[in-house]
Amino acid sequence: MAGAAAPGTGLGAAGGDGDDSLYPIAVLIDELRNEDVQLRLNSIKKLSTIALALGVERTRTELLPFLTDTIYDEDEVLLALAEQLGNFTGLVGGPDFAHCLLPPLESLATVEETVVRDRAVESLRQISQEHTPVALEVHFVPLVKRLASGDWFTSRTSACGLFSVCYPRASNAVKEEIRQHFRSLCSDDTPMVRRAAASKLGEFAKVLELDSVKSEIVPLFTNLASDEQDSVRLLAVEACVSIAQLLSQDDLEALVMPTLRQAAEDKSWRVRYMVADKFSELQKAVGPKITLNDLIPAFQNLLKDCEAEVRAAAAHKVKELCENLPIEGRETIIMNQILPYIKELVSDMNQHVKSALASVIMGLSTILGKENTIEHLLPLFLAQLKDECPEVRLNIISNLDCVNEVIGIRQLSQSLLPAIVELAKDAKWRVRLAIIEYMPLLAGQLGVEFFDEKLNSLCMAWLVDHVYAIREAATNNLMKLVQKFGTEWAQNTIVPKVLVMADDPNYLHRMTTLFCINALSEACGQEITTKQMLPIVLKMAGDQVANVRFNVAKSLQKIGPILDTNALQGEVRPVLQKLGQDEDMDVKYFAQEAISVMAQRLRKLDLPVKDSEELSAPRADKNHFLSPTVPGDNTRKFLPLMSRHKETERLRWLLRRQQRGPGWGWSAAKVSRHRDPATARWHRCRQMTLYCLSRGWHVKKLPGAWIVFKPIGS
Repeated sequence: MAGAAAPGTGLGAAGGDGDDSLYPIAVLIDELRNEDVQLRLNSIKKLSTIALALGVERTRTELLPFLTDTIYDEDEVLLALAEQLGNFTGLVGGPDFAHCLLPPLESLATVEETVVRDRAVESLRQISQEHTPVALEVHFVPLVKRLASGDWFTSRTSACGLFSVCYPRASNAVKEEIRQHFRSLCSDDTPMVRRAAASKLGEFAKVLELDSVKSEIVPLFTNLASDEQDSVRLLAVEACVSIAQLLSQDDLEALVMPTLRQAAEDKSWRVRYMVADKFSELQKAVGPKITLNDLIPAFQNLLKDCEAEVRAAAAHKVKELCENLPIEGRETIIMNQILPYIKELVSDMNQHVKSALASVIMGLSTILGKENTIEHLLPLFLAQLKDECPEVRLNIISNLDCVNEVIGIRQLSQSLLPAIVELAKDAKWRVRLAIIEYMPLLAGQLGVEFFDEKLNSLCMAWLVDHVYAIREAATNNLMKLVQKFGTEWAQNTIVPKVLVMADDPNYLHRMTTLFCINALSEACGQEITTKQMLPIVLKMAGDQVANVRFNVAKSLQKIGPILDTNALQGEVRPVLQKLGQDEDMDVKYFAQEAISVMAQRLRKLDLPVKDSEELSAPRADKNHFLSPTVPGDNTRKFLPLMSRHKETERLRWLLRRQQRGPGWGWSAAKVSRHRDPATARWHRCRQMTLYCLSRGWHVKKLPGAWIVFKPIGS
């Protein structure tokens, strides 16, 4: 840390005379001088603790001057310091001494890094509320003046954010000086300062008197809106919203609208983009009359702007603009002045523009009513459903409920359902996923008969999709459909088709059968689960693929609470016991876990349970070091479950064995996540375990990774 206090004075001499009370600050000084940035950062974050140890008086007289003199460090350290000082009022003695925090924050408000300055300004704004009106004029206002008249642009940009917090409580004479300083910053030679002033112009206008807004703020707004830098002009557009809220309709028309019209046609697309982005707020601020006369024509120009970014921003605001129009005559305005431009955007060359429009166009149906929606909007929806851009199709699908409320499901099914069915087979899996998520709502509105005729086969086809996320969503979709249509419909329509998949040659489809049974069992109830689903699950326990077998064990554990005790004891328990002796370690583990859960339930029912089926039996087998085959290495004492600390000591012990041969080292192998976590992941784990055990290495299984201990050089 450059600029530390001199030895023998203040905090620099901390700890030199053996005073124990100075020890915390001596530690602080040492850490602040350390070359490691992280240590310096940690020290700054502990400032509140150090201040408590020192007390309020020594914090004011020693700690704060020390920090003020040593402000020269990495940006992240200064950022943490600026944040800490904003909450320091109570540590320096309360509001009466809040002014003691101003010097270090003033220095931080002048540094080059923007985020540090912004954080220092936020802390100053926070502390300003703690000052009394007298203390504000004595201490805070002079600070603002110094920053506003500083030589470097950094201090002047920081000052722009402080005018609005001190102006309301200042005297009239001081208010005049504050306004004068702000006017100077709005015409500063440096563009960065003018940008900062423009960004705070609206905020400052809100605390001024109305006469001052008309006589001073409006001219400043006009000048900034015609600045040579487009980055300044676009910020002036944002300030226009706040200024417009303060003025009457006549003043708006005379003072603000000429400048706003100019901004809507600005030569810079960034300024036009800002107008489009703030259009809804501007519409509310200026009122309905000016909206109809000035903003609607401006919005039409933005919808056909030459820049795609501007058209996209305007398209996003179509629904809000229409909703905020006066109810009387709204339909006519939309149909004559907005809809023709929307029709052009549907076939826009830029996909971002079409996507932005697709996300809001459905909302127009509730505004225009049924007849206009069917005649004018439905053709647009169909065109967007067939668009080549998947995001456009996705946005239309996600908002179908808006149209359904207006035109009814029958009309919707006749006009849009063919396109929806086509999208259900889309090459983009996220589009198919969106259709699946909407299907329960659509099915409930269509009714059972219509659904069985048009969409049932589609829902079953999703169960054998090549993407796991689609199969998973299709499984959840079936459960929601059963909840809507009832168990009788499920027993006759869904369950038979699901159970047929148990004989599919593809093991992924057989596992999907198990996933469906897991999801449907609770919705279908005990009778259907016991009579129709359970026999299929038990039959699949003999599957040749281990992934299917351990999913059988998981399924039996899942549906166990639904089954009666006779089925548990007579049918489920023998199958689980057989799986518990399986040659595959994963099948064995999940079978033992299912047995334990089943035993716990039987115990609650006061039914006999074998000691081998205790709940803790499989748990102890999963999280310990497997016994090595290296002679002389007695590791049996490490077999029980160990805490993180003990496992760390175990790692160190193995590494220390490098000093007496044969040495041991360690390596870690991560298990990567797959799209279908129930398949490839376990296969890889199993192969790795067999290989390590065949070599006589230690193996530790952890969530998401394996730790392998092996001799050095092997």
